[in-house]
This record gives sequence, structure tokens and C-alpha cells, in this order.
Amino acid sequence: MNKYKRSRGYRTVRGKFRSLVLGLAAIVVVGAYISGTGTAAADTVIATVPVGVSPNAVAASPDGHRVYVTNVFDKSVSVIDTATNTVVGTVDVGVPPEAVAASPDGHRVYVTNNGDATVSVIDTATNTVTATIPVGDHPQGVAVTPNGSYAYVANFVDGAVSVIDTATDTVTATIPLGGEPAGVAITPDGHRVYVTNVIDNSVSVIDTATNTVTATIPVGAYPDAVAASPNGSYAYVNNYNDGSVSVIDTATDTVTATIPVGDHLGGVAITPDGHRVYVTNFVADGAVSVIDTATDTVTATIPVGDYPRGVAVTPNGSYAYVANSNDGTVSVIAIDQCTGSLCFDSGS
Repeated sequence: MNKYKRSRGYRTVRGKFRSLVLGLAAIVVVGAYISGTGTAAADTVIATVPVGVSPNAVAASPDGHRVYVTNVFDKSVSVIDTATNTVVGTVDVGVPPEAVAASPDGHRVYVTNNGDATVSVIDTATNTVTATIPVGDHPQGVAVTPNGSYAYVANFVDGAVSVIDTATDTVTATIPLGGEPAGVAITPDGHRVYVTNVIDNSVSVIDTATNTVTATIPVGAYPDAVAASPNGSYAYVNNYNDGSVSVIDTATDTVTATIPVGDHLGGVAITPDGHRVYVTNFVADGAVSVIDTATDTVTATIPVGDYPRGVAVTPNGSYAYVANSNDGTVSVIAIDQCTGSLCFDSGS
């Protein structure tokens, strides 16, 4: 029989062989994704964006198209286009800015000005300052409620929190705390505000319905930045002098874990799925630590620029933006997104 004749039996064998090859190929591909050797990004820096002098804090817009960075010595805010990772605008605020937060609708950005006890309001459509609001002495952290109605500002020297009505751009309440408040985070339901007190080594819990302190939680030494988990169940607090992160159960307002992280912690940000926490180590390490929230352990350390401070994760969970204070740059980290045993490219 002609060896090139394609009999029914040959086609059957060939079909089975082809299926076997495809099956093996699929296993190889899946194995690559499981091991992280495929197209999945493994928490690596993919871009470095030059911004102003001494960048400090970072905030992403709700749609993820823009990232806002405060530049302390330039007295400005850089606007980064996340599609190109280039600066597309610079907003002069006139004094050294500290922290930054975007409104839920993305129309406005709130910037605390450490130099003159004010908050600048930036119109994101025009990248111009439309209002300057007097608050307390040396304002630090700022956060906007999920409904966009109020902004809470920690005044470091005053030992108080200013509550800004965003409809009128005026302070409608001042909440005494003590202990030099610094970081601010609001739960996703908008009911509570968590504020770090660096001298008291504590976190104050504010009820937004009454604007009163309902709890004070002991944490580590010199707590600075704080972030609330997307489901509102936990708050993560960076303890600057301890090099640790305190995990607060918001149902009981108690610390349920203390995670050793690194050297002099700066900013903290959580992925939208709540699986990871990104923490900057801004003195010796020049790195970002990644915490697995399921185990409360550090699973990765990512080298970034010199003296990393603020960090923000984009709303789609694909990227983390880190302000490197001494470099005058922002590092862009592609986040390794894993679900179960499968990892997917952060660009997908």
C-alpha cells in the first residue's frame, strides 16, 4: 500500500496524535501562567515617570485614566496619563502640597497644603485650582466620602480633623483628636473614618453621622498612613518606627495582626479585590512590600526609586504608582493578578 495514502485508520491515528499535541501544548501554556512565566506580570516596575521635585503623595482617578502626584518643593501637582505614563499637566498650588485625594465622580481633586493650612480644589477638566479652603495647622492626609459630599482632613499640629462640605467648599465641623493626626481613610460605606495619631501611637475612629470619635485603637510606633479594605472589614496601618503594619478588624475596632514589613514605612494601598496590600519602605530599602491579606505575610519586595513615599493602585487593579521623593520620579508597577492557581496579564 502506498505509504502516503490517507486511509481512515491513518486519519484516526493522526487525529488522536493532533489532540494529544494540542493537549500537551495547553498544559504547557497553563503551566506557564501558573508558574508566572507566561505573559503574567510578576509585580515588576514597567515604567519610571519623571515628575516634579520631591513627589510625595499619589491618587488615581476613579476611571483610572489619570494619576495625581503632589510635588513638595515644586509646589505643584503632576497629572499622569496612565495610557502613556507621561505627564500631561502640572497644576501650581502655590505652597508645598502634602496629600491628595480624588472625588468619586473624578471631577475634582483635593490637595492638602502643609505650608499654609489650606486645601486646594483642582478642577480635573481644566487642571486649574478653583478654590482654596482654610483648614487647620499643617494639614496632612485627606480622604473623600464615597458619596462625594465631604472631605476629611487631618491637621497635624492642631490635633484635629476638618470636615469640608464639598458642595460649598467650606469647613462645617472640626473634630478634636490630639496626638498629631496624619493619615485618613474612609470605609466604603462612608460610615466611619480612621485617622492615625502619630504621637499617641493610636488610630481614632470617627462616626460620620455625628462627627464624633467612637473608638481609639492602640497600634504600633508612629502610625502614619492608613487604608481601608474594599469590603470595609479591615484597616491597614503603617507604623513608621516599628517597620510593621497593624491590621484592624473594623467590626471590633481591635488589632488582629501585626505584620513585620521593612524599614520606615510610608504609603499604603490595597488592590480592589482586597487580596494584596502595597507598602512603601522609604528610608533604607527603597522598595515596595507586597502583603497577602489571606495570610498577613509579605510575599514580595519590589525595588523602586529612591525614598519611595506615596502609593496608589489603579481602580482596575492593574498597576501601582509609587512616588519616589529623592528621584523626582514615579515608578509604575504592573501588578501580578492571580485567581486561584491562574495568573493573568495585568494589561488584560
